[in-house]
Amino acid sequence: MKSINFLKIITIFFVLSFKQSYSMEKIRFLYKDLITLPNDTLKPNKKKNSNLSLAIIPPAIKASGDQFYCPQTTINVVTSILITHDPLEPGTDAGYVQISSGYSGGSDQLALSNSAAHPSVTTSWDAVAGKLKIFSATGGNISYADLEDAIKDVVFSNSSATASGIKTFSITIGNANYLPSTQHYYLFVPSIGITWTAAKAAAEASNYYGLQGYLATILSADEAKLIGEQASGTGWIGGSDAETEGVWKWVTGPEAGTVFWNGAVNGSTPNFAFWNTGEPNNQGNEDYAHITQPGVGIKGSWNDLSNTGDTSGNYQPKGYVVEYGGMPGEATLEIAASTKITIPVATPAANPSPVCDSGTFTFSATPTAGSTISWYDAAVGGNLLATGNTYTTPTLNITTTYYVDAGCELNRKSVVATVNITPSTPVAVSSTVYNCGSGNVTIEANSNIGTINWFTSSIGGNSIHTGNNFTTPTVSSNTTYYAEASNGTCINTTRTPVNIVIYTPPAVTDETVILCQYQKVNLDAGIAGMTYKWSTGETAQIITVTASGTYTVGVTSPAPESCTSRKTIIVDEHLIPVIKRVTVNGTTATIYLANEADYYEYSVDGLNFQDSNVFYNVPAGLRTAFAQGKNGCGGDTLNFVVLVFPEFFTPNNDSFNDVWEVDGMENYPQAEITIFDRYGKLIAQLKGPQMSWDGTFNKTPLPASDYWYALKIDDTHPVFKGHFSLKR
Repeated sequence: MKSINFLKIITIFFVLSFKQSYSMEKIRFLYKDLITLPNDTLKPNKKKNSNLSLAIIPPAIKASGDQFYCPQTTINVVTSILITHDPLEPGTDAGYVQISSGYSGGSDQLALSNSAAHPSVTTSWDAVAGKLKIFSATGGNISYADLEDAIKDVVFSNSSATASGIKTFSITIGNANYLPSTQHYYLFVPSIGITWTAAKAAAEASNYYGLQGYLATILSADEAKLIGEQASGTGWIGGSDAETEGVWKWVTGPEAGTVFWNGAVNGSTPNFAFWNTGEPNNQGNEDYAHITQPGVGIKGSWNDLSNTGDTSGNYQPKGYVVEYGGMPGEATLEIAASTKITIPVATPAANPSPVCDSGTFTFSATPTAGSTISWYDAAVGGNLLATGNTYTTPTLNITTTYYVDAGCELNRKSVVATVNITPSTPVAVSSTVYNCGSGNVTIEANSNIGTINWFTSSIGGNSIHTGNNFTTPTVSSNTTYYAEASNGTCINTTRTPVNIVIYTPPAVTDETVILCQYQKVNLDAGIAGMTYKWSTGETAQIITVTASGTYTVGVTSPAPESCTSRKTIIVDEHLIPVIKRVTVNGTTATIYLANEADYYEYSVDGLNFQDSNVFYNVPAGLRTAFAQGKNGCGGDTLNFVVLVFPEFFTPNNDSFNDVWEVDGMENYPQAEITIFDRYGKLIAQLKGPQMSWDGTFNKTPLPASDYWYALKIDDTHPVFKGHFSLKR
């Protein structure tokens, strides 16, 4: 707040009386108690002792400097600047230059060059806001003259080689952020815990150089970026759905009543909206829009809160964003100016189609508006070939790369004129390929350049394989394939045939032959007039072997076929049977061999052979067991005796069963039979020529009863025991 005493007023009138060009309309006598000056914006008004006050005319800034810029260089943000101001106010707290749109944090920067020429000025760079503050080095106000001189030396730089687009600079006197696209001013006011309704009232009670304040309304991405990201404003903005749940409107400023969102999370956007993911959730009474706390969700996006928000944490209100400008009847301020730079880029059209062998090409490119296209023969430096949006090459016979830019060598883009050489007629590695029997055949052809495509016909048709080597499907008869060479769209239509001739290999059959023990066997390859190679190393058609095993022979037909078939012969050795023993149980005899095998057969009469080694109802007496190989590989015999013990006898002199005797005992002349009664009394002993019992004891007939016997053949045989009945 400035106090203007009577002496200052007289001085002003004195000065103005000699300066006719200064309009008296610029001096207003205000009959009121309070006044807010530009430097006191958003500060409480101070009471004056006099009812007469003088309003300071706001300064006016005019700047020019719409320029082209190449990345990784520096450029002045203005080419000229003029600040006009009220004589009563020769200076201000500070001036500001901000990258208000297109800002790239981390690569864009503003700085004061030639600082030695500005000893009374210092600067401060805010990398988050993209804003350079220019103020007095001594701590007081900076004069408008010094500020004007300093702004002339403010330079912009970008460190990224891939930077593009347009950067807009705002040059302002006040601290509020100025956005040229809206010509409005934006200011974040910190106020921990303030409610939305209180923030709305405070915003509307504020003014900025005479502009009425209101909670910010955001209608574009430029505004969202400047307010939500560069201003670090995590606070209330002027949106609400308190009137109708889910229908969000701007309820402040000149946009009051404008709907920008219908529905919940997946609602529609009739106007610009920038909700955070999952917002607005329309839960409870969350009816007021708030810029999200940094670090929560999408930077600079919005969420919905209740009127009070949370009492702490990420969803506690930290302040509010005031917007100035656009209210009905307001005069346009000139406390801000803007310039811009454009990074010129040439956008080439798609490369022209390739040509065969030689030709010319016409390239085209679209420049950034106002810039000029230049065509070069190198990515850096090189020769300038032409200017303009199109360029037609001379006749080319090799592929050539050209480069185009719109004023920045760093931003050159490459374009390619592709010249494809028509390949020579393919040369087959072998014009005829022979194969023994049906199967897959690999054929090959080459050309000086490009790709080989394979066809089933000499003209037309579709390629069935691409590549120098082609493994065919199964071929069972003579077939011809054709190789064609292409290099891109350049095709040599003369196709090279490759013939496949199928030979029939020798027909062989695997077999198994029997080798008798201690003998030898001949192995026959089976086809005469061939070339043979046995696994034994022998080369005859027939070979002789003496050992079992698996033998193979390669049977090769005569040239030119020279087809080889492989025959396998399994030699299975059969041993000569050796009878180990014969066991007799009554009239059942079982023949046992030293080595059992399924190729043996058995007999007990030498005439009738069977696969089983067990025989039933063998007649009593001396018998012979036979074992032989089914394939005639020899045999073996062994005698055995079958003894038949009668179960009863009837000594009644009727000539039938009158005595008890063991059939077959005649084969054991040394044998002895002892007979006992049921009480163990020895009744008779039979041996030698007397091998039967007539049923008497001391020539006295014994009664009908059961009697027991014990037969001892010799010391090598077990004792046979049993019983029989004497019947009268």
